Amino acid sequence: MSAALVVAITPSALRRVMGAVKPSVVFTLGTMPVARQAHFAYHQTMNAGPGSDAAVARIAAAIGEPARARMLYCLADGRARTSTELAVVADVTPSTASVHLQRLKTQRLVKVFAQGKHRYYSLEGANVGAALEALSVLAGGSRDAFVPNTPSRLRAARTCYDHIAGTLGVSLHDRFTALGWLSVDSAAADGNGDNACDLTLKGTRAFEALGVDVEATRAQRRRFAYACVDWSERRPHLGGALGAALLNAALKRKWVVQDLDSRALEITGLGKRELLARFSLQA
Repeated sequence: MSAALVVAITPSALRRVMGAVKPSVVFTLGTMPVARQAHFAYHQTMNAGPGSDAAVARIAAAIGEPARARMLYCLADGRARTSTELAVVADVTPSTASVHLQRLKTQRLVKVFAQGKHRYYSLEGANVGAALEALSVLAGGSRDAFVPNTPSRLRAARTCYDHIAGTLGVSLHDRFTALGWLSVDSAAADGNGDNACDLTLKGTRAFEALGVDVEATRAQRRRFAYACVDWSERRPHLGGALGAALLNAALKRKWVVQDLDSRALEITGLGKRELLARFSLQA
């Protein structure tokens, strides 16, 4: 904290200088305290830290290549895609796409996780999406939205092996996450993009209230819970033993009815009311 400068001044001198002083200076008879004014320190406020400008330049260079930019904006809708699909979007060969995706992954712009024989890529986080959105504002124009070509009945609700998929499955996963029922299971993740998850204490109580025996479900010789990339929505729904238990509970409570000759699930009138009342989901 800087010390104030105190200057002695007589009453007659005070009258002579009153018209020349700034309003921010305060006078008292016999003394004049002059406070040092705050000012903008460019080197202090604008410097983000040593090496940060180089880091920004590396990220900008990664985004700035046209093929990589097309890949990133393709992922900006929040849906995951394979390297083969991104190669088509970027109009490059699969091998070139792999090189581009590795560059984006190194700069922490995308993340990857394995599901079966496929590796799915998505944006690293909301901050990346916000940066892309800001660049779009500067560039102007608009981008075409993702439109699935899946038949409407299958897209709305269906089974994926033995758990709920489609718009309903993705919406339930989103809602469980927002309610704090699901958490990322870092102990189960293998570091290679395994989207394992677990129930929180709140989630355990909620699933038990739905009629799911969480302890018995956890004891099964299969993965307990994970985020399974949805075929039509390209966003996660709940898979694993917990996802199967949820489907069984929904069937038992007659929230959904299984189609006899397809994987489609029909949401009943009761199911629509229960989904709205319990999860604020409009089915």
